[in-house]
Amino acid sequence: MASPFVGRFRHAVALCALLPGWAAAQAPAAPALPPPASVRLEQLGLMQGFPPAPGKRVDVSNGYRYPQLRWVVQHLRELQPTHNIRRGSSTPSALPEASLPLGALRFDDDKGEAITIDQWLERTYTDAIVVLHKGRVVFERYDNQMQPSTPHLLFSITKSFTGLMAAQLAHEGRIDAQALVTQYVPELQGSAWDDMTVRQVMDMTGAVRFREDYADPQSEIFAYSWASGMLPRPPGYAGPTNVYDFLKTLLKEGTHGEGFVYRTVHSEVLGWIVSRVTGRRWSDLMSENLWQKLGMQEDAYVMVDSTGTPLQGAGLNATARDLARVGEMLRLGGRFNGHQIFDQAVIDDIARGGDRAQFRFRGIQAARPGYSYRNQWWVLHNADGAYEAAGIHGQFIHVNPAAQMVVVKLSSHPVAGAAFTHALTLRAWAALADAVRER
Repeated sequence: MASPFVGRFRHAVALCALLPGWAAAQAPAAPALPPPASVRLEQLGLMQGFPPAPGKRVDVSNGYRYPQLRWVVQHLRELQPTHNIRRGSSTPSALPEASLPLGALRFDDDKGEAITIDQWLERTYTDAIVVLHKGRVVFERYDNQMQPSTPHLLFSITKSFTGLMAAQLAHEGRIDAQALVTQYVPELQGSAWDDMTVRQVMDMTGAVRFREDYADPQSEIFAYSWASGMLPRPPGYAGPTNVYDFLKTLLKEGTHGEGFVYRTVHSEVLGWIVSRVTGRRWSDLMSENLWQKLGMQEDAYVMVDSTGTPLQGAGLNATARDLARVGEMLRLGGRFNGHQIFDQAVIDDIARGGDRAQFRFRGIQAARPGYSYRNQWWVLHNADGAYEAAGIHGQFIHVNPAAQMVVVKLSSHPVAGAAFTHALTLRAWAALADAVRER
């Protein structure tokens, strides 16, 4: 019989930062979903009152179940230790507005039925959306008690920030992407990363035994979650108590460079390399090199483990408008608010994408057809040259250079993987791009 903890963990996949759409070829048909209106926070009444009623309390024992997850994504730092990512004291950079009635925009969904953007947002349990066109806010909406000033848990969007910083350091020559990981992190000698190159980490083509089997408490995803402190450790637990010690225990399985396999642990290793090379914590680098230079409006924050190591593949929390500033910086070739934050060559390298043949390894192409993966970013390879950062439960920074459009979408969908909503998401991106082009 499965233990109660196994059952609880199946509800906790949100914090495992899995591949959006990972389950496309593996999962059964999506379960029946609750009506979105029935799981809005104002309807649920979670954590209300002084103190909240016992049945309305959220903590680490139930916080990653649904619908409690809808509260957690806006209140993570009330459950987990975090580092602040300071915006600085400068005046926030401008985001001019030029509103368009995009909520009423109609398009055909993945079943050929006409819906509006507003209906799409409702159907996909959206907490916030910001659409920029040529740097102007043309559409913005908040729901589920989300406010413009509310940081939202971003899950695997975190990886894309880690990838950006590593790619910039490689461009500057401070990281040799063809060097072995152990040149920078000798502590990983004897692990899966012993003979792996940094480039294989950046593009997730390194072979590491890291199973994500939620029915098997012996699989590595359980150990990762216990080590990082994302989930309560079971009685008698004697394993690693931080992310870096956990990484040392993982072994090679397969051939490095053979193909793309999405593994959150690669992002943690990449973040370790970035911190080792710079001598700086990930959260401090984010503040100094992005949040302060971009002129963000709000502080961000990141979840940390017991040694204060940020979870560089899963733990970032930020507001929708500030993420829109990130997307606009990327659209402008790395420049924003008077600063060249990333070199144009770094952005161009991401936009070109990775090896699409490697992306088809183990059938992952079925989850995101036509895509590739480069420097921890997803590349669509569509006619508009779009690319995106993505996280489970419906988090996106979507950049469309040809349409001069950026979309940030933050959600708390009941289904973690993106496969269930991916076809509809692509249609919504295309409808929005066509609409702003026709202004």
